[in-house]
Amino acid sequence: MKTLLEVNDIECHYDGRPAVSDLSLHVNEGNIVCLLGPSGCGKTTVLRAIAGFENVHKGNIKLGDQILSRAGYTRPPHQRNLGMVFQDYALFPHLNVCQNICFGLRDMSKLAMKTIAEDMLSVVGLAGFGNRYPHELSGGQQQRVALARALAPNPDVILLDEPFSNLDVELRERLSIDVRNILKGQGITAIVVTHDQNEAFAIGDQIGVMHEGQILQWDTAYNLYHEPKNRFVADFIGQGVFLKGTLIAPDTINTEIGHVKGDRAYEWPKGAAVDLLLRPDDIVPDDSGELIGRVINKAFKGAEIMYTLQLSTGSRVLSMFPSHHLHEIGDEVGIRIAADHMVAFQSNEGIR
Repeated sequence: MKTLLEVNDIECHYDGRPAVSDLSLHVNEGNIVCLLGPSGCGKTTVLRAIAGFENVHKGNIKLGDQILSRAGYTRPPHQRNLGMVFQDYALFPHLNVCQNICFGLRDMSKLAMKTIAEDMLSVVGLAGFGNRYPHELSGGQQQRVALARALAPNPDVILLDEPFSNLDVELRERLSIDVRNILKGQGITAIVVTHDQNEAFAIGDQIGVMHEGQILQWDTAYNLYHEPKNRFVADFIGQGVFLKGTLIAPDTINTEIGHVKGDRAYEWPKGAAVDLLLRPDDIVPDDSGELIGRVINKAFKGAEIMYTLQLSTGSRVLSMFPSHHLHEIGDEVGIRIAADHMVAFQSNEGIR
């Protein structure tokens, strides 16, 4: 697969201090990638540097064989052939939908622009909305118009900065899937910045988890969840708790709730102190199980219920039960450990 965009060992500064350092990534043609991380981790800075809104103090950014940025040189944003979808949509209230979509088009007849606008509205599922104004649209419809405007000039790459953060949860989940289908249907290469792992999982082919200006792991959603490379990624992705344990065999850890055996072998010395990560799907209901947990909290999630369970040792774990397994606070439930994808870290270093 052809690499379209390369970010090579870049560093960006704010007030003389690095906000992003030694960061590299590449995006293949037609792929959708996500930069995922908490506020202040540098993900939007990376996106702005790719767009040309931030200078690069080290390294370079390439689109195909062309340098977009390097130390001392920044190609202007309007000369990069990149589309941008902002967090607040940035639609012009005094222009109708068609006029908003056509705003970035140049040197074209009115008929040609109208044709492109109508084509883009059809692509994003808003055919017939061309004469409406932004205030007549819902938040999700405004976001679709913003995407149509970014698609209209036929850019090489589209950049989306927290595109769904202003929407309610249900609409956010639905629209993230719709946007992925639109981009894939058009063969568009895209970079999405988000702090929401559900969005990243729904839309991204590859995801880069960021912390303190660096990418800690660049991987698929599956691998980020089941094979986190360090403790930060393990904590940030999904939900879970750590239990203290001791490595008694390469694939077996002794914990306060017994021996846990998984499908992964560790090379640490026998007897090494470790922290075992247990996700909610590692703790499964078992009415005949010897391990008992007392319900101290629960969260109904439709098809499933997330229970916080206190063990006889005093430790707490999370477990996801099918919703027909209804228990009340204080109930005792039988469980068993099914941590086939065992994830553990040495207690003194936290790197697997």
